[in-house]
Amino acid sequence: MKKPLDDQPPVEAPAVRVVAMPADTNPYGDIFGGWLMSMMDSAAGSVASRHSHGRAVTIAMEGMTFHRPVFVGDEVSVYATLLSTGRTSMKIAVEAWRRARHDESSYKVTEATFIFVAVGEDRQPRRVPPMPVDGEVAA
Repeated sequence: MKKPLDDQPPVEAPAVRVVAMPADTNPYGDIFGGWLMSMMDSAAGSVASRHSHGRAVTIAMEGMTFHRPVFVGDEVSVYATLLSTGRTSMKIAVEAWRRARHDESSYKVTEATFIFVAVGEDRQPRRVPPMPVDGEVAA
């Protein structure tokens, strides 16, 4: 993901953008880590489905690190970028950033790498297109 500065969110449009709501909290009022992971999985799934031109399923998640909390009312933007492809798999880098509702500052709250496998109608693995060459738009 290209970023102008390490303390700024990626310049690309987010794959998912949502406002954290009270129903997404634990009994202490903090946003559930599982809710945030689900937003990240949705963002990665969108990238995987677009690249593979069809159904893709999560098979693993690597290196989940929580840097900061998310609070009710925060706008959460999730960015996902295709890192690599295998014969049937795709590795996708995902970052989640929060912005307080009435503020312009954004903060990275978590990041992880998701691995997806493309599957056909029979739910068996199928081939995925190779990574785009620099300058090409993903197929």
